[in-house]
Amino acid sequence: MLIRDAVEADMTAVQAIYAHHVLHGLATFEEQPPLVEEMIARYSAIRRQRLPFLVAVAEGRVVGYSYATLYRPRPAYRHTIENSVYVAPGAERRGVGRALLEALIGRAESGPWRQMIAVIGNSDNAGSIGLHRALGFEHAGTLRSVGFKLGHWVDTVLMQRPLGPGDAASPSETQATARTS
Repeated sequence: MLIRDAVEADMTAVQAIYAHHVLHGLATFEEQPPLVEEMIARYSAIRRQRLPFLVAVAEGRVVGYSYATLYRPRPAYRHTIENSVYVAPGAERRGVGRALLEALIGRAESGPWRQMIAVIGNSDNAGSIGLHRALGFEHAGTLRSVGFKLGHWVDTVLMQRPLGPGDAASPSETQATARTS
């Protein structure tokens, strides 16, 4: 399996993976799968912000993807990002999600961000919660019954992980240290 930066041509495969999760799962609260053109627009917006968007390729096909977005648009949140990881049907439990999230964390730690947030749809999503926990995320809270999808009330689990020095130093201190090293 190869983890690499996504390119626009990958968005057809990314859209197909996401459409499956939109239609059959509770990890995302979207109810209608976006078209490929919308996925291209989302990909382009992420890349314009210099945030990572990765794909996992096995046997010549995209079997999963991960990306980071800004956690919130207000300026004080500029050092916090949110992750998303999706694996193709049939490729689950083969280490794809772990490889994608590990690579995403590595990319994020080389940037200016200090915290990564996971907003996990469905408190019964043991796979995603376990994956995040295994990679250093801690439970930060659960928002009960905030979504209604596929005939069920759905919780959102919030998990958080520091990136690099986290909150041990101010961003300006770390940037100054990096410049003098």
